[in-house]
Parts: sequence; structure tokens; C-alpha cells
Amino acid sequence: MIAVVNIDGRQLKVEKNQEIYINRISGKGGDKLTLETVSLIEDGDKITIGAPLINGVKVNISIVEHTKGKKIIVFKKKRRKGYKVKNGHRQMLTRIKIDSISVSTKTTTKKTTTKKTTTKKTTAKKTTAKKTTAKKTTAKKTTAKKTTAKKTPAKKTTK
Repeated sequence: MIAVVNIDGRQLKVEKNQEIYINRISGKGGDKLTLETVSLIEDGDKITIGAPLINGVKVNISIVEHTKGKKIIVFKKKRRKGYKVKNGHRQMLTRIKIDSISVSTKTTTKKTTTKKTTTKKTTAKKTTAKKTTAKKTTAKKTTAKKTTAKKTPAKKTTK
């Protein structure tokens, strides 16, 4: 049986007895938790998809340990400026084990009897008076052309 579980905004595909690393969650090593945020279940050939979640499905997990991930180095540099900054961090992780995926046999079946009643809504059309606006006439400004004095070529004197 495979399930897609939503943990801290991430969707993870899990199976029974699988161990995965997730972002740090509260609890101590050995604690058992139950997740009810399941989006999809695949049981053999039967696939159930939630909209957005499936009711009555529980995934039991146990916290194995809290660890830190690999060191991630963040190096910033601006060339030709003499600017270099080296930072880094280690992500806080939790290793969990999927103990069981259970589907409750009590499924709440809602009666989906929909009566189609067509009610015609009469909407009165509002007549809006068209506003007429007078067009503003603006006189175009005429610009006087600047006259530039012609340069006379310099006369050459011969010796």
C-alpha cells in the first residue's frame, strides 16, 4: 500500500516500513505520531484520490532520531570589488519510520441526492443614461521656425 502524505507543506510518497528524512518536527526519539493529511492511496489496483484530503485514512509514524544534514556552504562574491562572504548552515532533520497505513472501514457515505430545480431569476435590466460630454477643442500652438544664419565660407588669400 502506497500513500501520499502532506508533511509541513511537502507531499511525500510513503510505504510501510520506509524510513525517510523530513524537516525537524516536535517530539522525542521513539515517539509515535498519527498523520491524517493523506492525499492519495494506492492499494493494489485501487487508487483513491482525495479532494484535497481523504477522510478516514491514518498513517502511523514513529520518530527514529533527530539529526543535522550535510553542511551547505553559501559563498557570495562580487568580482572586481573585493567582496567575499562565506556562510553555511546545517539543516535540522528528523528521521521517521512509517509503521502502518490504515484505512478505516467506517467510511461516512453521504447521500448525494441532488434535486435539479431550475429557478429563473428575473433580472431587471437597468437602463443607464448615456452621458454626453462636450468635446474640448484645443487650439494647436504654432511654433515659429528658428532661422539660422548661414555661415559664409572663409575666403582664401593667396600670397
